[in-house]
Amino acid sequence: MSETVVSIQNLSHRYSRDWAIRDINFEIYKNEILGFLGSNGAGKSTTMNILCGVLKPTEGSVLIAGVDIGKHPVAAKKLIGFLPQKAPLYTELTVKEYLRYAAQLRLMPAKDIPRAINRAMEKCGITHYQHRLISNLSGGYQQRVGLAQAIIHDPLLVVLDEPTNGLDPNSIREVRKVIKALSTEHAVILSTHILPEVELTCDKVNMVEKGKLVFSGTIEGFKNHVRPESLILEFDAVPDVVTFPSIAEVEEVIKLHQQKYRVKVTSGEAAAQKVMKVCIENGWGLKEAYLERYSLEEVFAQLSQKEGVAG
Repeated sequence: MSETVVSIQNLSHRYSRDWAIRDINFEIYKNEILGFLGSNGAGKSTTMNILCGVLKPTEGSVLIAGVDIGKHPVAAKKLIGFLPQKAPLYTELTVKEYLRYAAQLRLMPAKDIPRAINRAMEKCGITHYQHRLISNLSGGYQQRVGLAQAIIHDPLLVVLDEPTNGLDPNSIREVRKVIKALSTEHAVILSTHILPEVELTCDKVNMVEKGKLVFSGTIEGFKNHVRPESLILEFDAVPDVVTFPSIAEVEEVIKLHQQKYRVKVTSGEAAAQKVMKVCIENGWGLKEAYLERYSLEEVFAQLSQKEGVAG
């Protein structure tokens, strides 16, 4: 069983009379990258602010390695590394100077700082730029410096807010590799609106909507959360009209091109089995059959309309 790094229990917060989040519960484990999703105003930022100790919740608790961040904020924050959407860089400093400053802000013992700087630079792939001014680095490498300051004190939890926002495709790919590497020693929570980034980087997904947790589970579970409504069929040879009169679950048959059809069904895999049986019995030379899954964007859109947890 993986070590629990974060435990969020019955977390609720309200501004004035309106609840921003209500009864949020989840855990983050060591060596796990958790994608944290939510539309604007869903309660994602409120949850992240409480998790990082910026905001005190109205109800509930956040435990970092068993330390309650509400009761012992300094001790808990020592276990957290944070990279906000806009990295807090002092661009007139060199990479090494800036990381030394970040370590001093963390009140690290002076004797431990040189080793910590070297370790963070190596993890983030910036050792060869250590004497360069941050202002002279590309956006991708500046983001790596931001990641290095987040891990300079070797925290248990690394919190990343939109870490690839505004980067070019090559820089995104490189930063993604660094994030994946971080999970070998840390628990990581990644807040982003870029759904393909979640699919390529994260192990699990949590999504909040209207202040409630509407999904908590694996990436595969998120992708398959909304049941498929169409079956795509391709044949070697088919009659001019394909019909499935004996299958009540079939709503419509649409010809895509000469040998390919979309069959709209009402019950996903159960109907698919019946459809394929008819194809075989009629000798239509079925070459390919698969359920047409929703895209991540469509799953996100549908979950945005729901309330309550699903997984």
